[in-house]
Amino acid sequence: MMVPTVLHTNWWLLALRGLAAVILGLLTFLQPEITLFVLVALFGIYCLINGILTLVMAYRRGRGQSRWWTLALEGLASLITGGLTLAWPGISLLGLLYVVALWAVVTGIFQIVAAIRLRKQITGEWLLFLGGVMSVLFGGIVVFWPGIGALALSWWIGAYLFAIGITLGILAYRLRKHSAGHSSASSSMTSAAG
Repeated sequence: MMVPTVLHTNWWLLALRGLAAVILGLLTFLQPEITLFVLVALFGIYCLINGILTLVMAYRRGRGQSRWWTLALEGLASLITGGLTLAWPGISLLGLLYVVALWAVVTGIFQIVAAIRLRKQITGEWLLFLGGVMSVLFGGIVVFWPGIGALALSWWIGAYLFAIGITLGILAYRLRKHSAGHSSASSSMTSAAG
């Protein structure tokens, strides 16, 4: 029998993270002429929201479960990136590219590590792994092709955030479904024992 993890009990936090990413991704597509300043601000806000939600998951996992530190590090990386991005609004396009790339690679690595460690505890861990791989690949693309323009950057970021948001949403749905099945099975076992 699988023990519910923090991801099972906090599937809704993953859903919120996915929703925030999808909304920002769609805004970026719907407003391709978005200025760099607005793009930086939106990205910073997303990182702060993502960091806070990830730290909440880490805190909730810390109660009775081990290996919560990867979530805490991912959340801190997002908070630091969001804070630096918002505190430095005059950041150049190249500076923004490298901040985005570093953030994507760091959070992607933490997602991959979490997926590998949780592979026997959750179903759908491949989605977390896939999200991590997409983050690392996105960061690599941004580093190796920094000469793209602001419009291309906003589309890249929009596509990335939309894909990550959908991936997190699917994972949250699967975890919710698995958690609901697990809790109903536990309830019926408890009823049968009584």
